[in-house]
Amino acid sequence: MLDELEFRDRADESLHALYKKLGTASEDADFEADFNNGALTIEFDESPVRFVISPNSPVRQIWVSAHSKSFKLGWDSGRNAFILPDSGETLTDLIQSAIRRQLGEEIVL
Repeated sequence: MLDELEFRDRADESLHALYKKLGTASEDADFEADFNNGALTIEFDESPVRFVISPNSPVRQIWVSAHSKSFKLGWDSGRNAFILPDSGETLTDLIQSAIRRQLGEEIVL
């Protein structure tokens, strides 16, 4: 398990990298991403839907709230990424899938 400083560094790196990918993808899709106070939000133009991605330091996880569900991703040092244990999806894969589901169209992050 990561110590708190390592977790914060990895979470911050992961969220910043995802934010950059979202910024590029949002140029061609109907959503906006915002990174503020350590949390990343994705808001959609067509409906009042918001996804929230935030680190949870006490349990060393990144939590995602999307489609009325909560997803909890832990660090996998072998893959060097935050992973959803049930499916093996990375944070980027999970968000890409959630956006695709929301928009009903293909999106690549």
